Amino acid sequence: MITFIISAVFILGYISIAFEHPLKLNKAASALITGVLCWTILILQSTSPDLVNKQLLHHLGDIASILFFLLGAMTIVELIDSHNGFEVIVRRISTTSKQQLLFIVTTLAFLLSALLDNLTTSIVMTSLCAKILTEKEDRLWFAGMIVIAANAGGAWSPLGDVTTTMLWIGGQITALNIIKQLILPSLVVCVLPAIIMSRRFKGKKFAPPAKSESTLKENRESNIVLFSGVGFLLFVPVFKTITHMPPFMGMLLALGFMWLINSFIHKNREPDKAQKFSVSTALQRIDIPSILFFLGILLAVSALQSYGILTVVAASMGRILQNDYLIGSALGILSSLVDNVPLVAASQGMYDLSTYPTDHPFWPFLALTTGTGGSAVIIGSAAGVAVMGIEQIDFIWYLKKISWLALIGFAAGILMFLLQLKF
Repeated sequence: MITFIISAVFILGYISIAFEHPLKLNKAASALITGVLCWTILILQSTSPDLVNKQLLHHLGDIASILFFLLGAMTIVELIDSHNGFEVIVRRISTTSKQQLLFIVTTLAFLLSALLDNLTTSIVMTSLCAKILTEKEDRLWFAGMIVIAANAGGAWSPLGDVTTTMLWIGGQITALNIIKQLILPSLVVCVLPAIIMSRRFKGKKFAPPAKSESTLKENRESNIVLFSGVGFLLFVPVFKTITHMPPFMGMLLALGFMWLINSFIHKNREPDKAQKFSVSTALQRIDIPSILFFLGILLAVSALQSYGILTVVAASMGRILQNDYLIGSALGILSSLVDNVPLVAASQGMYDLSTYPTDHPFWPFLALTTGTGGSAVIIGSAAGVAVMGIEQIDFIWYLKKISWLALIGFAAGILMFLLQLKF
């Protein structure tokens, strides 16, 4: 009965998020209510409230690490934007073809997400497109492609997606093997939707954004903030590899250094003028409702995980499907509805290294499906949630326009992986 009630609350919350615009209710409110209600039901039915509280605080630690990471990355991007740093990149884009621009953005998102991670990459690339494209509809399509490309790029790198990192740390995969096994399937997941989407923009042009008149000093400041910001973002995975601390620690350190550099740059500027470029102003411009939405949805999913619902679902799939690759594919589809982190965690618990040893094909396949399956729904991945907040993408719009492209890429990537195994 409790399983039914928690599942019903989660589903109703999900529906209210999907119909945010018709209901005229911000998705953050629906997510927060859903998350808190799920945990409230869990603690009221428990014979040990202290144990449930401990579980909540444990999950909150994991959730907070994602939120702090998101907060730091968005602040750094806002700092770059306030200094017109993106104009340095925009000036180097010579094309006026929307089709060519789509391929440039897709390539950058795919490669950057492997070096940074899919969350940071989606924030940077969506902010960049907002500077280039003036039409809202174009930005929405490009944002959808960025989600697909960033998730695909993150899947083949041990640093690109949190689930791939989990498998790497857990000893299920090695860095060299995951790159070798997934680089081609991930490329297919990204390229096929890009080719299909590019037909929409064939022959269409865009007007390059007007170049702002800047002094030599302002240009120098823009370059310093841009290259410092990108450099520190690249530093985050390096810091994680060296220290073995969670990525949010590296991101907070990067933000601290950016704060220091920013203060030094504007130390001689008049206080009222310096305020425009300050970190506190950048923090005010961050989309806080999106961060709260992320908090609510992850709280809800963690409640399902704590009650064991996700583990039961994963185990049921194993019994019903009885095939490694059907199980992996189903988990990938499921990751578009719930967070892929608990699904991968459940899989790591269900299938130990004696069943599937390190670098067994099941593990890279799981990384591919759970990493890219989330693109099918806008809130199915961290990258999607971030982009949804930046561009205010409607859940139903994404479902109608982008989801089928993501699913085509997802299926093609699976096919490429299976073909690789045969040859």
